[in-house]
Parts: sequence; structure tokens; C-alpha cells
Amino acid sequence: MSVLQENDSLPLLEVRHLSKFFGKQLGCHDISFAVSPAEVIGVVGESGSGKSTLLDCIAGRLKSSNGAVLFNSSVGMLDLCRCDEALVRKIIRTQTGYVTQNASQGLKMHISAGGNIGEKLMANGMRNYRQIRKEALAWLAKVEIDPGRIDDLPSTFSGGMQQRLQIAANLVNAPKIMLMDEPTSGLDVSVQARLIDVLRKLVSGLNLSMILVTHDLAVARLLCHRLYVMKQGKIVESGLSDQILDDPRQPYTQLLVSSVLKP
Repeated sequence: MSVLQENDSLPLLEVRHLSKFFGKQLGCHDISFAVSPAEVIGVVGESGSGKSTLLDCIAGRLKSSNGAVLFNSSVGMLDLCRCDEALVRKIIRTQTGYVTQNASQGLKMHISAGGNIGEKLMANGMRNYRQIRKEALAWLAKVEIDPGRIDDLPSTFSGGMQQRLQIAANLVNAPKIMLMDEPTSGLDVSVQARLIDVLRKLVSGLNLSMILVTHDLAVARLLCHRLYVMKQGKIVESGLSDQILDDPRQPYTQLLVSSVLKP
């Protein structure tokens, strides 16, 4: 286990020179940035730019080839790339959340909506059925799902409702940071708008930190404080969201912005 000093002044999460190679193929290379408490970081770029690979390395879903992921956990500042695997799994389960692009991959579709939320509570030691159900009802309401549907299967929900349920299941254990991979992809514009509104309220109300991977620059503008633009596995530009989207400096970013945000 690699533990640095515990220090409230340190970032919540810091990525240092992170790289991932699949044989000779580059996934991401030499990525560095930090996330402060209550900050939302956006990672944007075209499909295939390495965004999801980067997120999966941070989340421990992929083993990085080089670099470090430093996490300011309840037991100190840990390098998740070099910790004992059991400890990493515990940290990921209890102090982070991960929302997949396809909600059906992040939910258990054969158990009820309440069961998806309650299972996360039980995994962290809660055993009182009445309390678990109470928490599940409260979280359904927070993500704007009718609590009366607590016993319904996620397969009976719309795509937007499934995504909001996945978010509730991830937030019920009060993680320090949420990792989100294209959460609005494939949703109708009106459904996207409702999901974004829910996320903005949760981020503000919970002082939640987040890393959001998205190709949708309009979503990034609404949710993110800072942006990192990726191209071919590398960061080519970074800065405040409005700065990047209103006055991009790099030709790639200029092309990306003009093709998406301009009429």
C-alpha cells in the first residue's frame, strides 16, 4: 500500500502523468490534472480520443501502464495505481461513484429500483430493512423518480429514468467524487435537459466533485468548471469552461467548438 500524508489542503484527486497502452496502441498518454472538492472537471473530445480509457484508469477499471492516481481518502492520500487491490476496491466502492453511458450496464435490471439503491447500502454494512427502504424512497425523490415506483424493475423505466436511477444508486453512500462516462449520450434533448438539471442540483446541494467525460460541449458548459480537451490520447488544451468554449486557442479545439456549438 502506498500512502502519502493526509492533508485537507491537498486536492481530492490528482492524476499524474497517467498513460495507458494496449500493446502498441495508445489509449491515453501523460495525462495530469487535479480535482478540488466540489469541483466538476470535464474531459471532452471526439469519439476515440481516449476520454473513456482515461476515466476507466482513474476508476480502477483498467490498469494504467504508467503514472499515478492520488486519492485523498478517509485513510490518507493513496496512490490507487500502487495500493493493495482489496483496498482499492473498498475505496472505489465506498468513496467514489461510477455512472456508465448505458444505464443497463450500471444497474441490475432483474431487481427493483429500490433494490438497486438498497444493494449499495447493504454492501456498506446497512442491514435494517426499514431504513434501507426509507433511504431508497428519499433518493428516488431526489432524482425526480416517483417513489411509488420503488418496486418496479428498471426495465420498465425510460432511458432518462434509468440514468437517474443509476445516479441515485451511486450517490446513496455519499461518495467524495463521481466519475461519469457520457451520461447524457443517446437521450432526447428534453430528457437530457432534465438529467442535467438534476445533476446541477445534486452537485450544488451535496458539494459533489465530478469528472465528466462527454463529447457534448453544451453539456460540458452547463455542468463543468474546467475542461480538458483530448485528441489522440493526449490533452491538447485546458482551462475554465467558458474560456475554452468561447475563446479556444488550439486549432483542434477551435474546430471542435465550431462544429458543435456554432450554427
